[in-house]
Amino acid sequence: MSNDDGLVYAWLLDGSGSGRQLTWEELHKGSPEEGILWVHLDATHPAAVRWLSEESGLDAISVAALLEEETRPRIVAAQESLLLILRGVNCNPGSDADDMVALRMWVEEHRVISMRRRRILAMQDMHQKILAGKGPGSAGEFLAMVSNSIIDRMGDVISGIDDQVDDLENSVLTEQSHELRPKLSAVRRQVISLRRYISPQRDVMARIQHERIPWIGEMHRLQLRETAERTARFVEDLDAARDRAAITQEELNSRLAEQMNKTMYVLSIVAAIFLPLGLLTGLLGINVGGIPGAENPSGFIAVCVFLVALAAVQFWAFRRMRWV
Repeated sequence: MSNDDGLVYAWLLDGSGSGRQLTWEELHKGSPEEGILWVHLDATHPAAVRWLSEESGLDAISVAALLEEETRPRIVAAQESLLLILRGVNCNPGSDADDMVALRMWVEEHRVISMRRRRILAMQDMHQKILAGKGPGSAGEFLAMVSNSIIDRMGDVISGIDDQVDDLENSVLTEQSHELRPKLSAVRRQVISLRRYISPQRDVMARIQHERIPWIGEMHRLQLRETAERTARFVEDLDAARDRAAITQEELNSRLAEQMNKTMYVLSIVAAIFLPLGLLTGLLGINVGGIPGAENPSGFIAVCVFLVALAAVQFWAFRRMRWV
């Protein structure tokens, strides 16, 4: 179904995994009583905003929450309804995974209203499952399936971050610093962006299973509990990746400092050798009378031999003192 008119998907679920798609005209006639109504809307379209504000029957506060642009994961229970906001990784082509997309849902026993501002593949998965006859049979199952789909895609991204950190750890002693530092910075920024939303989402998923909502069955609570556990593990994985990236950054800084110290050491040795030589040549080069050997034809060669011998003695002394 096209979303040019603001309606992405509209299904009347029959409770057995399948259902019938609806149009705007059927929705305008009122919510059907039989089955479970799922309406997925594009929040950027005026027609969707108008239907949600005027025909959905939701109060103004809930409508404002569903239409809010900047959101964080949260849950609000109102009698036998849930206002739920989740975040999922951005799997849209050409987008960064850490630019997470928001899914806003109003869930009742016989109705689910979901809103999006950018395409959410978890809802596309749900649409495909319904087409295949493998959709949810209840609102509780709908909630469990959507949450699990969001977490599945999140797991792939976090596994990729772990692999990147492994590669960075292995290459910290072999790769050039100017190539490694941008990679480290990119990984750390990605981890921070993901954790910003996944951490509160862990608390949301843990709270859902404890809400006293009659249409969330025991099996659905077990599924939501498993989703909450996976979310908690992802937060721990992100924390571990962040710490490993910080340690890798410290190792890289230590390697750069060691290289700098070696360079400065070599320059210091060279300066120590040439400092007395420069002093002698400076003294012999002043334009005053009485310079030794000024009238001697072999004076220049004698001075050069003396300077080379002096440099050799200095080098020998540095070797004896184990400076080189």
